[in-house]
Amino acid sequence: MKRKGVANLPLHGGHPPRWLFSRMIKLAGGISEVIIDEYGSDELLRRLSDPFWFQAFSCVLGFDWHSSGTTTTTCGALKTALNPESHGFVAAGGKGRASRKAPEEIAESGDTLSINSKNIEKLIQTSKLSAKIDNSCIQDGYQLYQHTFFINDKGNWAVVQQGMNEYNKYARRYHWLGESVDDYLSNPHAAISCDLKEKNSLNMVDIESEKAREISVELICDNPDHLRKYFNNKNGMQTLLSDFSAEKSELNMPQHHPVLDMDLSDREFQVLKHAWEIQPDNYQDLILLKGFGPKKIRALALISDLVFGEPASWRDPVKYSFTHGGKDGYPYPVDREVYDNSINTLKESLEQSNLNNKEKMGAIKRLGDFINE
Repeated sequence: MKRKGVANLPLHGGHPPRWLFSRMIKLAGGISEVIIDEYGSDELLRRLSDPFWFQAFSCVLGFDWHSSGTTTTTCGALKTALNPESHGFVAAGGKGRASRKAPEEIAESGDTLSINSKNIEKLIQTSKLSAKIDNSCIQDGYQLYQHTFFINDKGNWAVVQQGMNEYNKYARRYHWLGESVDDYLSNPHAAISCDLKEKNSLNMVDIESEKAREISVELICDNPDHLRKYFNNKNGMQTLLSDFSAEKSELNMPQHHPVLDMDLSDREFQVLKHAWEIQPDNYQDLILLKGFGPKKIRALALISDLVFGEPASWRDPVKYSFTHGGKDGYPYPVDREVYDNSINTLKESLEQSNLNNKEKMGAIKRLGDFINE
């Protein structure tokens, strides 16, 4: 079952009490251990990349099923519970400042997991690329604040990361599964589960944005100095018809239309100039350059449309669909086999885990409550 996707969750502040989090660590470790022993560590990666299973897993651990904290706390519990030496599994990164430590922690995992330095470098780049794509190439209004990168001793990986929307007070969770990603820049997300869809979301990893990506690289490699004329001037002023009096009978319109609301500062243009000096071979190399954030990605996309008539996709990658379908048949009937497989994996893992009966029964009850929601 190859699934990765997105889930939208309302933002809830605060922290879980210490007694609850310690129990979540124990449950997370017990369930993960059984899955690794019975099905292998690749299967745990697949499960974590499935938004439905991840949500049910969070519920089993004892967290509020619909809260944004299901992502950060569950990933935090897994990071503490998983032992690289005994489980052959590492969770790097985390919430806030911890997320920026992911590359360093991935590098440190190389010796423990016996992954060679070349593959470790690829994993570090993948971690950075997945974050850059969901935070900058997909401009859906959600700012990433949590990034957890899971690796097993085979060098396979999965990503669970979350963004925050300050306006609608929702969080959005992004799932990645390494074995299912053929092209990072062409619809890398699938099995998307959510209720909210944003309007006019720039999606540079949509297959429809291929030409806009190519033009973005060409614009940079052709010296970005010529791009200045497409942006608003620094004082934000625009010539109006009222500026021309009776004495000024001549009205000259500019040859180029400005890209509205996209005035790049001198400092931001220096980033473009630096990119030109490097001459990136492709869009992936371009967006990975330091300082190449959402504003510059958006500017190049707008120029691609304005000048060359090659628009980027403005469709939110989130779809009105659920991982296992809906019981009312919308948007499609429930895939009972997949649904039961997800639930049974959790239930069997609980029953086989090295937990006392009280802990098992409580977790199974929470799983039942989640299924019946």
